[in-house]
Amino acid sequence: MKQTFKTDKKVLWLQPDGQPVSCIEKLDVLNENLDDIQQECQDVFEDALLMGVDEKQARGVIAGILQGLVNPYEK
Repeated sequence: MKQTFKTDKKVLWLQPDGQPVSCIEKLDVLNENLDDIQQECQDVFEDALLMGVDEKQARGVIAGILQGLVNPYEK
């Protein structure tokens, strides 16, 4: 059975100094965003497979999008 990323195991979100993010509202937003991303990626992946796209390529395209994310706050 293949496992998928599930956010029911809460992520320990860390600040740049290594300290955990402790604000409950921030943690809720971050975890909800992960749930949304997981569902959207799953939908894109399933659509690609239904349309005959190679599974490895579909995974690579999705991974490439994540690798290409840009930090607009970088100093």
